[in-house]
Amino acid sequence: MTQAKIALVTGASRGAGAGVARGLGELGYTVYVTGRSVSGSEAKGWDGTPLPGTIGETAAEITKRGGKGIAVACDHADDAQVARVFEQIMAEQGRLDLLVNNAAYMHPQLIEKKPFWEKELAAQYILDVGLRSAYVASWHAARIMVKQGSGLIAFTSSFGASCYMHGPAYGAQKAGLDKLAHDMEHDLRGTGVAAVSIWLGPQITERAMIAKEVNPEQYEGFMSVAENPEFTGHILDAISKAPNRDELSGQTLIGAEIAQELGVTDRGHERPSYRDMLGSPRIKNPAAVY
Repeated sequence: MTQAKIALVTGASRGAGAGVARGLGELGYTVYVTGRSVSGSEAKGWDGTPLPGTIGETAAEITKRGGKGIAVACDHADDAQVARVFEQIMAEQGRLDLLVNNAAYMHPQLIEKKPFWEKELAAQYILDVGLRSAYVASWHAARIMVKQGSGLIAFTSSFGASCYMHGPAYGAQKAGLDKLAHDMEHDLRGTGVAAVSIWLGPQITERAMIAKEVNPEQYEGFMSVAENPEFTGHILDAISKAPNRDELSGQTLIGAEIAQELGVTDRGHERPSYRDMLGSPRIKNPAAVY
């Protein structure tokens, strides 16, 4: 019997993170899911209504779909809590095969059509829980994966790293994730560990469905061809097993495009790339300065 792969998906109470975790569960992974929502949620949609979803519910759904879900309460703004997550994984599993950095702070004004100085300063918190927190989790994961000689560190990013999307804080966070993958690959080269950043297309999530109601002219067309978030989980599994994984490492990959290359579909459907409309990922740069 093949040993189940061990994954950690951060920020998986709901949304894309929960979907990625479910997708990995469908492939038989043991998936640790982190988040702050344990018995309920303080998160709200763009219209102010509370959002459903807890880490326990996500974990239960993973198990229901054939994997094993393990919920771990964690505020990714607290480095000590993050460290304990990795300690628990090692104590219980002794290895980690995949880290999906997805946790991010979503400010309620994120999609409002206002210049950044007219939004609350707290909108920049996505740089703490989103960019900095991804570095911290990757640091812990790398120390495990390099020792075992295998693993994949992934970042869920978006076209907002290239085009204007939701304001400068969001864009800087996504561009930063791409650069983390790029530079981590340089340090990880030859260790058996890879790092990639994935640009997701529009996702069918709780927030997105509310956004469609709040800004129908902006989201109606996108949502008609939106991706099921489980799709990204399937893509990351395919990347982890790809014969050209070393070549992919360090790259920012458009999910829909690499899915076609690796033969992955979204419930039987190929999803469109928005490269022509929203921009292209940065090219992997071989130069290194110490």
